[in-house]
Amino acid sequence: MSIRRMWSRLIKLLGIRWSIHPLFVLVMAASLLTGYFVELLVLFSIVLIHEAGHVLAAQSFGWRIREVRLLPFGGVAETEEAGTVSAWEEAVVAAAGPLQNIWMGAAAWALGEWAGFDAGWADYILKANLMIGLFNLLPVLPLDGGKLLSALLSCTSSYYRSLYMCTRLSLAVSLTMIMYACYLPAHHGAIQLNLLAISIFLFVSNWTFLRHIPYVYVRFLMHRELSAARMKDSNAHPILVRPRDSVGDVLRRLRRGRYHLICLIEDKGSVQGVIPEEHIIQAYLTEGKPGRAVSELFR
Repeated sequence: MSIRRMWSRLIKLLGIRWSIHPLFVLVMAASLLTGYFVELLVLFSIVLIHEAGHVLAAQSFGWRIREVRLLPFGGVAETEEAGTVSAWEEAVVAAAGPLQNIWMGAAAWALGEWAGFDAGWADYILKANLMIGLFNLLPVLPLDGGKLLSALLSCTSSYYRSLYMCTRLSLAVSLTMIMYACYLPAHHGAIQLNLLAISIFLFVSNWTFLRHIPYVYVRFLMHRELSAARMKDSNAHPILVRPRDSVGDVLRRLRRGRYHLICLIEDKGSVQGVIPEEHIIQAYLTEGKPGRAVSELFR
């Protein structure tokens, strides 16, 4: 059976499209040139199982996955639910990948210790799983650690603010990784091309995402408007606003997983009116005007 047909069956089995990112192709080419083809196959299998953990966890929540792109350190899943699910679901799906590395590493160690498996290969598989698992826990998007951090930040602050905080931290960490990869040759005599390439990829990805945050947030607002009826069943959390506050300022205070009632407070501290969050969201999506005074919506 050809590799192409095997790959096609895999796509059909999981019901989603899988692809290999060009960065992984470069790593494959380097492995072939240096004679590490078998090690590459092991690494590819580990990455595939790692990402399958994410996919199965996402599908258990009913997520719709468009495509999974495999990278040397894991993969990036494009889903319809990006930014629209609860922080708990996002955290579970993010953690599902490193959990695969734990059992694979433990299995390799056990086979090497007690089942007579080749000690060299057992050690390689164990270290490869540790490397991929720990690397993915770095607080950088789109790594699993970045997604866990994003879920945590969205629980403690507004979703809009959490997007910017997590992306800026991701930029800082990935830039530090680039500097470290460039620093190594001066002290170890050889540049770490894999680390440098991955670090540049992470920095560019987060720089691009930073510019697209306004569009990501509009998608978040559109989803909230559609799911307002379901969210009303949960406890409503008030957002206190002043007449001079803008619509944009109010929308940026919405928190993921919570339904809000917007309470207009007069200068003397009394409540002048209360409207549901979807009233403001609908007004913004249909008319725009983020600088419009929120008090106009209470008339």
